[in-house]
Amino acid sequence: MESLTKYNRIKSILALKGRTSADLAKHLNKSIYTISKWSTNKGQPTIPDLYEVAEFLGVPVYDLLEPNKH
Repeated sequence: MESLTKYNRIKSILALKGRTSADLAKHLNKSIYTISKWSTNKGQPTIPDLYEVAEFLGVPVYDLLEPNKH
């Protein structure tokens, strides 16, 4: 099975804040499919989108990012 590298913590922060992917999609005017890709690390938000996600969730941007393990 292919291992998927995690780049963001959007899914876990959404859960922690009691918000849903649908809430985020509506706020950002994005499709639920796009938010799903971000939440499962199959796609990544742009930097401006990442800042909007952080603002929506009330967290600093760095809380949304996985630490680099290199």
